[in-house]
Amino acid sequence: MHKEIFYNFHGSAFCVSSAFDPTYHNFLNSLVSEANVVAVSVNYKKAPEHPIPAAYEDGWAALQWVASHCNGNGQEAWLNDHADFGRIFLSGESAGANIVHNLALAAGGGGGEVGVRLLGVALVHPYFWGSTPIGSEAVDQEKKGSSLAVDSVEWPEWLWPFVCPSMPDNDDPRVNPVAEGAPSLAGLGCGRALVCVAEKDVLRDRGLLYYQALAGSGWMGVAELFETEGEDHAFHLLDLGSEKSRYLIQRLAAFFNRDMPPSLDF
Repeated sequence: MHKEIFYNFHGSAFCVSSAFDPTYHNFLNSLVSEANVVAVSVNYKKAPEHPIPAAYEDGWAALQWVASHCNGNGQEAWLNDHADFGRIFLSGESAGANIVHNLALAAGGGGGEVGVRLLGVALVHPYFWGSTPIGSEAVDQEKKGSSLAVDSVEWPEWLWPFVCPSMPDNDDPRVNPVAEGAPSLAGLGCGRALVCVAEKDVLRDRGLLYYQALAGSGWMGVAELFETEGEDHAFHLLDLGSEKSRYLIQRLAAFFNRDMPPSLDF
């Protein structure tokens, strides 16, 4: 039986960690076990040695590499024998979710020929930002000062200029997809999207805004929002056995396993 494929893009701010980090690898194992899918974990290059757009370029190359297996003669036997190339998903958390958005937009907007269609994307606690505070960002300025803390509003402000010195504006559409002049989200190159946010996450309002903008863009897909109450950014990576972490994993697995409604077959 052939199984869904999902690409996993780990987080950690475009500049640290890797796909081999036990924190991310253990999460991936738990999700694969729950969803019964084939996973491709992408180890993209990191800033500052390899600034943006290196991570996006590596992600695109990973899509093309998997697509090279469509005829059953690729380098990886596991993909040749077990992957369903009609059911491909992209998934990532934090910076990884940012990569997922940008790849899906490129896939739908003429960013290049990838050779496969994307069925859906899952963005977990996505890293988006902007120059103008929104929602809780405007009232949480007292959290500044602990700039490396996950709940600080300071780290998102300096992160993009650090990882993308060639275009350090926090309204660059790659980090602020709802900025003035950004490509329309109606061009997202997939049929389904799941946006996951956490109530105490400093990025929560950006994820919510992205979901609302996507749902109202005229995009011909199905957008879903899932919020975890009482938790902070990437909480699930710190305790995979907790009830809320298990529920998030189950929610992602259900998203991968669910069929498209016939009227919206992508």
